[in-house]
Amino acid sequence: MKKYVPKVDDYVIWKENRGWVYFVDDLYITIETGIKPKPNCEYTKNEKHKYIHTLLLCHPQYWKDLEYVHTRKNKYGKTLEEMGIYNRFDNVD
Repeated sequence: MKKYVPKVDDYVIWKENRGWVYFVDDLYITIETGIKPKPNCEYTKNEKHKYIHTLLLCHPQYWKDLEYVHTRKNKYGKTLEEMGIYNRFDNVD
């Protein structure tokens, strides 16, 4: 079995935490464990960011402990069906 290498938009479980891989780098990944709407800012006319993201940092020495669940094609979907989830390891030798 190949060593799992996290990619953005993978859904993973790590210990008691679960969420979407939000950022990937050689030094760490972040796992998005939650989001909530960002309050309106009276000083910003065109608010670019609409949510506050809760992210968990995971260094490469712990990637072996990640459990891959599935991957999403569309991160803007509200349901798993709209996200177009799939297993990126299906049909891979």
